[in-house]
Amino acid sequence: MRRYVNMVHISEHPQSTPKLRASLFAFLLLLVVSLVDASRRPPRSVTLSTEETVETYDKYYNYVDLTGRLQALAHKYPHIANLSSIGLSVEGRQLWVMRITKDPNGDTPGKPKFKYVGNMHGDETVSRQVLVYVVEYLLTKYGEESRITELVDTTDIYIMPSMNPDGFERSVEGDCGGQYGGRNNAHNKDLNRSFPDQYAGTSANPETIPEVMAVIRWIQEKKFVLSGNLHGGTVVSSYPFDDSAFHQRNGHYSQSEDDSLFRYLALVYSQNHPGMKTGEPHCSDAPEETFKDGITNGAQWYDITGGMQDYNYLHGNCLEITMELSCCKYPPASELHKEWDLNRESLLAYMEKVHIGVHGFVKKAINGTALANVSIVVASIRHNLTTGHNGDYYRLLLPGTYNITAVAPGYIPMTVHSVLVEEGKAQELNFTLAPVVNEGSGGITVTTYAINNSPPILPPIHQPIQPQEFRHHSYSDMDLFLRKYSSEFPSIVHLYNIGHSVEDRELYVMVISDNPTVHEHGEPEFKYIANMHGNEVVGRELLLNLIEYLCRNYGTDPEVTELVNNTRIHIMPSMNPDGYEVATEGDVRGYKGRNNSNKFDLNRNFPDQFFIIKEPRQPETIAVMNWAKSIPFVLSANLHGGSLVVNYPYDDDKDGLSQYSRSPDDKVFQQVSRAYSQENPLMHNGHPCVDLYRGEYFKDGITNGANWYNVPGGMQDWNYINTNCFEVTIELSCVKYPISKELPKYWEQNRRALLQFIQQVHSGVKGTVSDFEDGTGIPNATISVEEIDHNITTARTGDYWRLLVPGTHYITASAHGYTPVRTYATVSKDHVELVDFRLTRFHSDPNGQSPKGPQPTQNPSEKAFQSLIKDLSLGQGLEQLVSSTATENSFRYRRYKELSGFVRGLTLNFPKITALHSLGQSVEFRTIWALEISNRPGEAEPSEPKIRFVAGIHGNAPVGTELLLEFAALLCINYGKNPVITRLINETRIVIVPSINPDGREQAIEKQCTSTQGLNNAHNKDLDTDFFGNASQRVVEAQPETRAMMDLILDKSYSLSVALDGGSLVATYPYDKPVQPVENEGTLKYLASVYANNHPKMHLGDTGCTHNGQMGNIPDGVMRAAERQSHMGSMKDFSMDFGHCPEITVYSGCCLFPPAEQLPTLWAENKKALLSMLVEVHKGVRGVVRDKSGKPIVGAIIVLNGGVRVFTAEGGYFHALLAPGNHNIEAVADGYQQQRQEVVVSSYEAASSIVIEFDMDNSIFGLPRAFVVASAAASMTALVVTACIIWCVCAAKSNRQKDGFHRLRQHREEYDDEIRLTSMGSKKSLLANEFQDESESDEETLYDNKI
Repeated sequence: MRRYVNMVHISEHPQSTPKLRASLFAFLLLLVVSLVDASRRPPRSVTLSTEETVETYDKYYNYVDLTGRLQALAHKYPHIANLSSIGLSVEGRQLWVMRITKDPNGDTPGKPKFKYVGNMHGDETVSRQVLVYVVEYLLTKYGEESRITELVDTTDIYIMPSMNPDGFERSVEGDCGGQYGGRNNAHNKDLNRSFPDQYAGTSANPETIPEVMAVIRWIQEKKFVLSGNLHGGTVVSSYPFDDSAFHQRNGHYSQSEDDSLFRYLALVYSQNHPGMKTGEPHCSDAPEETFKDGITNGAQWYDITGGMQDYNYLHGNCLEITMELSCCKYPPASELHKEWDLNRESLLAYMEKVHIGVHGFVKKAINGTALANVSIVVASIRHNLTTGHNGDYYRLLLPGTYNITAVAPGYIPMTVHSVLVEEGKAQELNFTLAPVVNEGSGGITVTTYAINNSPPILPPIHQPIQPQEFRHHSYSDMDLFLRKYSSEFPSIVHLYNIGHSVEDRELYVMVISDNPTVHEHGEPEFKYIANMHGNEVVGRELLLNLIEYLCRNYGTDPEVTELVNNTRIHIMPSMNPDGYEVATEGDVRGYKGRNNSNKFDLNRNFPDQFFIIKEPRQPETIAVMNWAKSIPFVLSANLHGGSLVVNYPYDDDKDGLSQYSRSPDDKVFQQVSRAYSQENPLMHNGHPCVDLYRGEYFKDGITNGANWYNVPGGMQDWNYINTNCFEVTIELSCVKYPISKELPKYWEQNRRALLQFIQQVHSGVKGTVSDFEDGTGIPNATISVEEIDHNITTARTGDYWRLLVPGTHYITASAHGYTPVRTYATVSKDHVELVDFRLTRFHSDPNGQSPKGPQPTQNPSEKAFQSLIKDLSLGQGLEQLVSSTATENSFRYRRYKELSGFVRGLTLNFPKITALHSLGQSVEFRTIWALEISNRPGEAEPSEPKIRFVAGIHGNAPVGTELLLEFAALLCINYGKNPVITRLINETRIVIVPSINPDGREQAIEKQCTSTQGLNNAHNKDLDTDFFGNASQRVVEAQPETRAMMDLILDKSYSLSVALDGGSLVATYPYDKPVQPVENEGTLKYLASVYANNHPKMHLGDTGCTHNGQMGNIPDGVMRAAERQSHMGSMKDFSMDFGHCPEITVYSGCCLFPPAEQLPTLWAENKKALLSMLVEVHKGVRGVVRDKSGKPIVGAIIVLNGGVRVFTAEGGYFHALLAPGNHNIEAVADGYQQQRQEVVVSSYEAASSIVIEFDMDNSIFGLPRAFVVASAAASMTALVVTACIIWCVCAAKSNRQKDGFHRLRQHREEYDDEIRLTSMGSKKSLLANEFQDESESDEETLYDNKI
């Protein structure tokens, strides 16, 4: 950016050195004189003196002029001015902001922040110039006028002359009506229609409105108190709200909670403006338009969606109005001086109003430190604001008496009564909050004070605030309701959605807790779900009432405050919003709207323990299943209608009969069910709906589900069987869709029951399972209770909750690699019992001593990487990585030529981390590419795990190819930018083969879901039936594509391989051939499950592939490959048997060749799973094998659990993936004693690292070496004679053995590992069944060669 200093001439005219020196000397002399003079005068005497900084008020500043002007002023007044940019426009222009205050480079606590924003519409230009004049006026009058000096000293003022510099550059002077463009930004977006709206949400693409996004960030960061948005086109001050839920074009007054205050602020501006206060702007385009007192409510004037002033009020802690300054949008420059004179006093007077109301600090009672994000609540005004990071706040208020409360999570709210706010400066009001102390009574005290020397006013006996509005909420109305409460109570409320309905409506969930966005260790998770059947609506309305009740009473009602502080409450008002929209008010017992839009009953759509649910899994069902598995819910209720009863599991039984179907926790379910029913007087009497179902009776108002009637595929049973969550179903009303005037009755009947049921989450036992040595929590540890055949597991930080009935229970905590611990707990009715477990690792000293033997050393970098793997394996680590590595891509299918260009492009753009290898060529001479990604590509790094990703073995299933190309791009683009990706690449060798069968791909046809065209290669051979390791099994020569892949696989350095295919939605593990049993099946199945569990649909186990007959439920979305389609010669079997590398095959979707439009969705579904494989390859067990001298032993055999073998590589390194648990390792090497160790593998920790040291084998034929040598010396003569005899015998047999050894050498490459074993005389037990004579069948040979 050009600066206003003429030093540039030094380099332009080197020949004028003497003259330059003289000039410099004169300049320095002048500078010294000026400094001396300045030291004698105060800063207030600074005035503009140079010609280029004198304002003329007769021209507009374009972007270059504006930049230079602002820079010059900031340079001139550094003690009170600081110029910065908050972002860039579409065309790259800076969004300049001038900060004016005393000490503009610091942040003075308690100083209110004010802002003006101009030129939001590029062709409304008066504001742009007027704000430059304001900047000049404040700077030049500071120190001269006491009013300006005080304003600058006490206010943090921010002025943005132009929010839309691009639009200004396109505008035309003299264009009064905006006919020549320039209003919108360079993407043609109206910036004052692009902010998130309380009624319409967010519609604009953030990438098209960088100016808006920059201002939003600025608003959120600064916590402004008051603001003005300057426009043009008429003369009036407009105040919120700018739109309403009805979006009536005009005439509808949309009142905010601070309506009187907004009217006052608008009047401040208008009444100080000679023209505006008349209310008659006389604009030529609307000569009859008038505004009483020169102000108007925005929506009453005309409805604006996405306006900035409403966003400031609802989301920014800031009150903002909009000032329209001139009838002509871009008047001639000759009018500017007049406009400045008209607006100067209004602009100053409005700024001064930032100092009205109350202000102060909120601090901790214990140590006096600041409390940020504390809600400041003014009674009778339903709009709160929050404190800044210094604990300071400014609450603008009109004169009057107020009761004001400070509320913060975890602290006792403090209320000050009768706060007197007078005209003029703000009343100071500080709060000191004490932390909540959870005592036996569980009571919360609200501290109250009175001020102004008046007698204390004691609050009346507390009565909780009840919901005020009872009506049926349509989807749009519900959406608005939820977003309203999310905005109004941000400290305790978080709104999110878990997915979408068939008709793409959001499935909203509202969380209410003192820390609503995260799971807090030790705090139970609870959920309510309603409206699963769309025409059963009472639950939907009750949950909206409950949200209002909890929010309004938090901080004042002890019961609500305690619940919210100690529970994370998730509320889903509608699981079936589509069904609700077609249901009819007044429906008593009908079915219209019951099902979702696909006509499926959602409460018959969940996987069932007794029956196969054949109907396709619905999006609402899938969303809830994913949600329930992602959060450690403890207790839940599903709210229905049609009766009055609490229904508990099981909902069906194995015989499909209506009879009592008892769950292991039957007593617990009865207990929590009664907790609800006994608080509902009609439900508890057991005779629910006499008029409709005269003979129906439920003792105590509860029933076992199956005993009432049989429901297969119900949600409550699925929750209990598949998660930690205990769920019941509550029928709330005899009438399914009652008329709205009856809703208050239902709230009164159920409000106590709803709260009491939430309280049940705090019964039974809770605690933490942790590691004895380091105290860290153990995730996925199992909590089992004696005589109850139902276990639960710990959450990611080791915390757990186990609902139990009162009594003494024996409880056991166990985890992979740890010794189980058993204890007993006596559970009472009144409170939860705390039971913590500390587990000791197997083979570790209980006193914390390290195991004996050599241990690998760890440097800090290794420890950091292990911590990274743990973070990525637990909680939201992987999700955060996914969200932080977004790449822009217009997905499409690439044919061979474009694919080749793409992978070459990666190596050209990222040469330091990529290397491209040709594995060979296809039948039609297309290259089969392998892309290596590593921090040192091409170099051998045996200490690092190596992973292989392959796709396209079937050319008619090209989705995998596109996924791997995008995956490669993601890794390359984020290397060096994203620290997690960078570290993973630095620690891993990644090889990607995007297309094994490029010839078949060229023949395949898009949008063909079942076509076999392109499945085979150009020789019409299915390549996945062509991988045979033994020549005796191969009838014809291997296909060139097969041979290329076999050579890659036989590298034997890979730890894991992931193959992508299509035509189903499942992950499969070896073998494809019908082998029974599968060696190491637990590990293979586990690896496949890791991928499936990180896929949003696959782990649910519902293939849903109607077109190919692959329907039904596959547990966890994982199966053995032979069970899907058994065949010989598969790539994964070859990888297992000859590459000693486990390979899983992932089928990414039912359609083999879906339309390209589906690729973004498929990428989103698989991105996390692919990244999870990069994490998983670092687990298992790794180590180094060496002798006593430290020499690494290459080629040693590592036998895992007595079966599967891996081999040490260069440097003696080895790595093997294993399922979580305990594993036995044997190490064998020629000439050394066999070594054994036991290792523990965790599901969330990096590979256990071990060192195996070999001793020399000092035995010969099992006898001591000294004895053998002595015997040999005494028998030398006999041995010579024996040798002669043996020579003769051997010569006679040599011809007969020659052929056999010749053939053994011929297959040396396949059997070199086994041949090496034959030299180990003492290791014959490991060689059993490894070699066969020629009489063995081909099939036997194949099976005996598996690892």
